[in-house]
Amino acid sequence: DHKTLQYLQSNLLTYTNTSSFNMAETRFDVGMTCEGCANAVKRILGKVDGVSDIQTNVDAKSVVVVHDDSVSKDDLLAKLQKWSAASGKSVALSS
Repeated sequence: DHKTLQYLQSNLLTYTNTSSFNMAETRFDVGMTCEGCANAVKRILGKVDGVSDIQTNVDAKSVVVVHDDSVSKDDLLAKLQKWSAASGKSVALSS
């Protein structure tokens, strides 16, 4: 009913706003040459728990990953390096 829905929505908002995770952004330089590369990067990083958004730019050869603080840059880099070894594309943390 209506009151139950209001209760659930209220508690969901409270839970969301009091989450213990802070959001972080990690940037990578990735030698993507096409949208296929960009989609592969999104698919690989999208499987990592705690990743909430992945922006790729093939022209700039950049990837920006938004994630919570449970995700380490090194873990993301390791996933991309595995793809790099198979694809021959370069991968590095942005400075």
